[in-house]
Amino acid sequence: HERGAFTGATGMRQGAFELANGGTVFLDEIGELSLELQPRLLRVLEQREIRRVGGNKTLRVDIRVVAATRRDLRVEVERGKFREDLYFRIAVVPIVLPPLRERREDIPRLVQQLVSELCAPGPEIGVPAEAVEALSAHDWPGNVRELKNVLHRAVLMAQSAGRTELVLGAIPPGPASAGPAEAGLA
Repeated sequence: HERGAFTGATGMRQGAFELANGGTVFLDEIGELSLELQPRLLRVLEQREIRRVGGNKTLRVDIRVVAATRRDLRVEVERGKFREDLYFRIAVVPIVLPPLRERREDIPRLVQQLVSELCAPGPEIGVPAEAVEALSAHDWPGNVRELKNVLHRAVLMAQSAGRTELVLGAIPPGPASAGPAEAGLA
């Protein structure tokens, strides 16, 4: 926005697209974008131009867009919840990443990486094989975010108790509504 564009706008402020000029913008959960905002995003992607709120000048932006969603956008287009023209604009190189429950072989490496990150800058906490087995057996309806939260809690508990190894508490069950009919959803 420009200075004075609205009450409290005491100075000019660059937005995400302007800051990413010459680089990449990551749009997380694009499937959640309201139908009202979708045409605005489409316009930016097609015209490669933005205008700050309260501004008169159009600014050119050279950006690469990476978008992610849990939703099947083709289904959302059919339902009228996502614009078809926006879908085709962002679906240039689609990459499907299966849910964590379909790639359990990744869990041990993810556990080691996440625990290392969560321990930094403090001392490393070991992860016993039985903890990795228990984590690998869980379906992780929340995918890596849920795994990270469980590990974060376990690391905090180990650090506060002065332990050198991770001790898992109970792994929270998936949503009560998650049954066999929903097993294929990401």
